[in-house]
Amino acid sequence: MNNLYLDCISGIAGDMTLAALIDLGADLSYIVDQLRKLPINPFEMEVHNVSKRGIAAKKLEIFFPSRVHENHTDDHLRAQEIVMLIEQSNLPSRVKERSMAIFREVAMAEGKIHGIDPREVDFHEVGVMDLIIETIGVCLALESLEIEDIYASPVPTGYGKKGMAHGLYPIPAPVTMELLKGIPLAELNVRGELTTPIGAGILKALVKKFMPIGGHTVEEIGYGAGEEDFDHPNVLRTLLFKPSDIEQPCSQAFHQERESIFILEAQLDDMTGEGLGYTMERLLAVGALDVFYTPVYMKKNRPGTLITILVSLQLADQCERVLLEETTTLGVRRSMWTRNILDRRFIEVDTPYGPIRVKQAYRDNQMLHQAPEYEDVAKAAREHKVSFQLIYQYVMKLVTD
Repeated sequence: MNNLYLDCISGIAGDMTLAALIDLGADLSYIVDQLRKLPINPFEMEVHNVSKRGIAAKKLEIFFPSRVHENHTDDHLRAQEIVMLIEQSNLPSRVKERSMAIFREVAMAEGKIHGIDPREVDFHEVGVMDLIIETIGVCLALESLEIEDIYASPVPTGYGKKGMAHGLYPIPAPVTMELLKGIPLAELNVRGELTTPIGAGILKALVKKFMPIGGHTVEEIGYGAGEEDFDHPNVLRTLLFKPSDIEQPCSQAFHQERESIFILEAQLDDMTGEGLGYTMERLLAVGALDVFYTPVYMKKNRPGTLITILVSLQLADQCERVLLEETTTLGVRRSMWTRNILDRRFIEVDTPYGPIRVKQAYRDNQMLHQAPEYEDVAKAAREHKVSFQLIYQYVMKLVTD
């Protein structure tokens, strides 16, 4: 089995993903043969070599003979009909699961935006046959490559306006934006649609974790070309890893893991200590991993405070909102870091002052250090009217003897 990394350097779309996976080594004949077993319109699929700003990539083309010889438009299919089509097919079980997961995510987003039952969503913005072929084709390509887990980078969306069935809509489209909730976005100031609903659906339904590209050994690389030409290479890059290169297994229940986090920063010189204290409380309440303040000197040598927040990728937007609401800052800086964290577990020890939890840190199944939990020690010290250090040292003696 292999692991896949979607490097969304110019967004993501269904055709780009399928082309990139074929460039990575997915068997085109297998994909086409499996698709032709489905009760869909006859089609032809071609893959061409193109260059996008100097990068050689594969470009996907899908043709329907009926469109050439007739004034033909696709029959509209509702989401539940597409799911039934997949369920009743002879596709491999994992291809079915992944395909249905993508369609369900997109249908739920469409349903929410338009205020209708997701099962009744009619995929009318694009040719429904193209949609089915690209989505199931991607899942067949994943099966061809024996992909187990999928990881991805933050994704850019583009900006501007796009004409749709309901009128002139913003980019990213409302459905795309709905699907991208909880997914880290990348900055790329480009006018045009970089990420489509199906591309966002692939990320939402299939990606296990969003993380930076570094720290892993790449075995194969594939490039899939987008439709438009920009000042940058309009490609999706796919990278193949071995499973052991993403997460190192260990013989016990602990393992070392490098994880991605966001660092949020803002500096200000016009807030009281009470206001900063309340802000820290709110940030920790919404899930910040850590918050700390650093004295700094700002313009005109004014003393100020640098606020630094460590936060998971999923909660960064909420923490940004707290900063903008609760402080006087006019902006928040955001950067992505990785951190190598030790495996942690808690044990509970019985003492004359009640049970006290102890946090232990491991690396490669070897305990490196341990310490009593502050809140447990402080509570016991208050209740028994003894010093904090007395209980702390007593617990440390118990766990080290």
